Amino acid sequence: MEIAEIRTTLADMRAKINHFRGSLDLDVLNERIAENEGRMAEPGFWDDQENAQKLIDQNNQLKVKHDNFIALQSKLDDLEVAFELLQEEPDKELQQELERDMAALQDKLSTYEMALLLNGKYDHNNAIIEIHPGAGGTEAQDWGSMLTRMYERWADQNGYAVEVADYQAGDEAGIKSVTLLINGENAYGMLRSEKGVHRLVRISPFDAAGRRHTSFASVDVMPELDDTIDVDLRPEDIKMEVFRSSGAGGQHINKTSSAVRLIHIPTGIVTSSQAQRSQFQNKATAMAMLKAKLYQREQEKKAEQAAAIKGQQMEVAFGSQIRSYVFHPYTMVKDHRTNYSTSNGQAVMDGALNPFIYAYLQWELANANPA
Repeated sequence: MEIAEIRTTLADMRAKINHFRGSLDLDVLNERIAENEGRMAEPGFWDDQENAQKLIDQNNQLKVKHDNFIALQSKLDDLEVAFELLQEEPDKELQQELERDMAALQDKLSTYEMALLLNGKYDHNNAIIEIHPGAGGTEAQDWGSMLTRMYERWADQNGYAVEVADYQAGDEAGIKSVTLLINGENAYGMLRSEKGVHRLVRISPFDAAGRRHTSFASVDVMPELDDTIDVDLRPEDIKMEVFRSSGAGGQHINKTSSAVRLIHIPTGIVTSSQAQRSQFQNKATAMAMLKAKLYQREQEKKAEQAAAIKGQQMEVAFGSQIRSYVFHPYTMVKDHRTNYSTSNGQAVMDGALNPFIYAYLQWELANANPA
């Protein structure tokens, strides 16, 4: 790097740090931490252990946010001092070390910024992903399987645990549907940008004539909800069916006779779980998914009502894809909301989704409607 480029990069990082400081409002953050610690020191704090633990977890998140910011700011201060020394007395070894430290700090700043962007009500929750191929038989079902692998790879690379709650194999290849449980901090916040229709263009491996095919699959993403969220779910409205698991063998599920399907009679919503070894566990998983679906349905209804009041048109057509994956006649993956794209389609299919997620969170922030 040239000296001018180092100076510009450091200035950009300083601007980003200053932006973080403004977003955080350190005085308010410190007040909230002190207030929480005061409540934690009160007699009887542990009388309600569940709420006590939630407050502790919330306070720990605030402290991590505060402490990480201070650490980033301190590291940038050190880099700026090193740059001043380099300007006074050029030294190749010092410059190489400075460039390495700058690259490391850039990565930490991006990670921290991502964490700040994940400030939605349920962003910290686990995520439930459902993948359903569109029309097109084997071709579309194979595309659904490719997306399943992509999300499993992404989760593995980012430290999330994946559980296949339901797996319906395709007729010849691929899947008819898959439900994945992605467990870990910020799983829903990271993955909610994936909700929508995904479009694939490629030379079909199932077409002997080698023709180009277009396939679609829908991806639904919901937060896993805890017991503090009130959802109108009456036992008499739920029909339960028990069936034998079927799918891609031990790779995905345990083949037992304890799989559970729940049908919500008023809405027709269906959830299934066959990953667990007991009927009780599968019922609990299916119930959690049903609760999440009903909650999401209610939130979407409110959003549609708000859009109607504001005169906005909500695009819900199946063909309104959020992202295209083109592998012929050229290679490109493009998000149609943010316009972020890459020519490295194989990397994306291998789980390199973070640039798309980050671009979406930035786009969402820039397009946020005032309350």
